[in-house]
Amino acid sequence: MGFLVGLVFGLLVGVAIIVLFVRSENSRSKLRTKLATTVAAFARMTVDDSRKILPAEFYPSWVVFSQSQKLTWLNQHLTKIWPYVNEAASDLIKASVEPVLEQYRPVLLSSLKFSKFTLGTVAPQFTGVRIVEDGADSITMELEMQWDANSNILLAIKTYLGVSLPVQVKDIGFTGVFRLIFKPLVNEFPCFGAVCYSLRKKKKLDFTLKVIGGDMSTVPGLADAIESTIHDAIEDSIMWPVRKIIPILPGDYSDLELKPVGMLEVKLIQARELTNKDIIGKSDPYAVLYVRPLPARTKKSKTINNQLNPIWNEHFEFVIEDATTQHLVVRVYDDEGVQASELIGCAQVLLSELEPGKVKDVWLNLVKDLEIQRDSKYRGQVHLELLYCPFGMENSFKNPFSSDISMTSLERVLKNGGANGTYDIENEKADTHKKREAIIRGVLSVTVISAEDLPIVDLMGKADPYAVLTMKKSEARNRTRVVNDSLNPVWNQTFDFVVEDGLHDMLILEVWDHDTFGKDYMGRCILTLTRVILEGEYTDCLPLEGAKSGKLNLNLKWMPQPIFRDS
Repeated sequence: MGFLVGLVFGLLVGVAIIVLFVRSENSRSKLRTKLATTVAAFARMTVDDSRKILPAEFYPSWVVFSQSQKLTWLNQHLTKIWPYVNEAASDLIKASVEPVLEQYRPVLLSSLKFSKFTLGTVAPQFTGVRIVEDGADSITMELEMQWDANSNILLAIKTYLGVSLPVQVKDIGFTGVFRLIFKPLVNEFPCFGAVCYSLRKKKKLDFTLKVIGGDMSTVPGLADAIESTIHDAIEDSIMWPVRKIIPILPGDYSDLELKPVGMLEVKLIQARELTNKDIIGKSDPYAVLYVRPLPARTKKSKTINNQLNPIWNEHFEFVIEDATTQHLVVRVYDDEGVQASELIGCAQVLLSELEPGKVKDVWLNLVKDLEIQRDSKYRGQVHLELLYCPFGMENSFKNPFSSDISMTSLERVLKNGGANGTYDIENEKADTHKKREAIIRGVLSVTVISAEDLPIVDLMGKADPYAVLTMKKSEARNRTRVVNDSLNPVWNQTFDFVVEDGLHDMLILEVWDHDTFGKDYMGRCILTLTRVILEGEYTDCLPLEGAKSGKLNLNLKWMPQPIFRDS
């Protein structure tokens, strides 16, 4: 009997083990199939698919998504033909760059020319190529290049004191992107009419200057002056949007030449929470703005001493040659007096992000280097108003002023009541002897409606807030009544200001806590009058600057009285 029971029990256990084993194998088989399907799906993924699944900020800094293709074959052939390229290109580069060097020659030199120029025996290496989609009648290629050259470049330098110095440019290291444009495409071999080439991006350019048989330090400031001249010459001669045109087939290729296409109006309003670069006191910030970093095209603001929240309220105008690729760069420095200024931070705005004829108000985070994409350190912000106006803009407004009027593009838009208008900036000529300056004069009506979620400054967890309104240029000032024991005060008070120059004035609203023996600062809002002049009237809720929390509800209304002033 016991034997039979044991036999039955053993059979049941064996069958159970076999069933469990089969089920386990089936489950593992299904998992392997799903894993293989997943691996195959990942193998078919593109770079765009990867970016959709996982945003860029989650990737480590060493992960780079490249759209370029390798060019090993081109490097091999270039190495073979480089001796012939060196001989042919050296004279061409020397002839094209030498006049630009003379143009940017430092004032302490009487002559700056090449006495010898060869590219050397080391060929550049192309690390990648990509095709840029920019039109149906052209092909644009961008070639990534790296070059550690052994060039033999000698500069013949003469000073006004009669001293001649042979300066050698050596140890050249260059990394950048070259752009080739084949345009227009035609039905005749080689199927394009001309080739344009330009240096699209200059990632790195290092070199060493050495006086043959002497010391560069014998002439103070000479090394810095020559280095700056070389950088400016490269920028002005070959950096995009400057381009060199090589005709392949007979024809008129004037449309490929560099031409201004519009004007960029920039109002540098303010910066806030800048990093303090001084050990004693606060930084003395000023801003440098440029689209192309040439001395004649670089604008500099005034310096605001001992201030980490400077208000500049300055206007600048820039010529634009290619709105699709150019960008505005803002660099904020700490003025160190006789010493070199220290960079606080920089930012940029792509012109392709601006809608032509529309004013754009932006706050830009400052970073240490524009080439570093992931800079998490906070260095402050800069506030700009931007207006891009292409030449020959086809819309509904016309410039009502004669040709002797000096107005910026921003002033033209505002004077004509909006951003829908047409004018011909290219043909506009200013009279150098007498100019009529448009002054947008009017009455600004400000209604301080209420505030929300103000920060706690009293020991009892409340505050007694009131607001102070100040026009920056005229210094006209008004204040609301005090609302006791409230972090969400309601004022509903209206104040009128006579504004003599609306384009260049600002409204500053400060919120204070009233105390018996003083007052506590709670925050502020700074407004230009651009929006209210454009729209006539608007209501908005504005966050308080310099406060952990808080918003201010305002209504602004503009009643214009435009006048003219001869200057």
